[in-house]
Amino acid sequence: MGKQHFQSFAASKKWGSGQQEVQQQCDAPGCEGKGEFPAPRTRNRPRPYLYFCLEHVRAYNAGWDYYKGMSSAQIDADRRLDVVWRRQTWALGGKQKSRADATFEFDDPLDTFYESEIKKPIRRRFRPGSSEALAQLELGLEDDFDVQDLKGRYKVLVKRWHPDANGGAREAEERLKSINAAYKTLKIAINA
Repeated sequence: MGKQHFQSFAASKKWGSGQQEVQQQCDAPGCEGKGEFPAPRTRNRPRPYLYFCLEHVRAYNAGWDYYKGMSSAQIDADRRLDVVWRRQTWALGGKQKSRADATFEFDDPLDTFYESEIKKPIRRRFRPGSSEALAQLELGLEDDFDVQDLKGRYKVLVKRWHPDANGGAREAEERLKSINAAYKTLKIAINA
């Protein structure tokens, strides 16, 4: 195991049989210097690297343009890939459903985790004898009424007990006043 490890290390570091580092010659044409600095060959295939001396790697880097030959849209798309480390992504909800995307549903009778699609009516119970309980009796509403039920019942009673619909009767006028007061009381109680 140790010998294999040393051989792979020697291959990666370019060690010779005498455990001395083999010198890489500079890849610049006509240069006899030591190639110590790696540089990518092309944008699409950077490896195997070119090796340059310090002088030639500076000249190579000064002339290197990673985005050479790309349009601005291609450059923007390439830069956006760097945000996700060049891994495949997709828009939220854009991927087809698979087992990994499956939702696991369970019975939740108290709607602790999910709101039920059908809203359960709110049971309103006012203290017996309170102004809200008397107003509820005045309008003839059940315990599970909501704002829409309150408004609907109010409209029906106003049409029925309006003095103009009852020939200006004093009794109808008094009844309409109590209906208006009850409506106002319950509206405040619901919104509070």
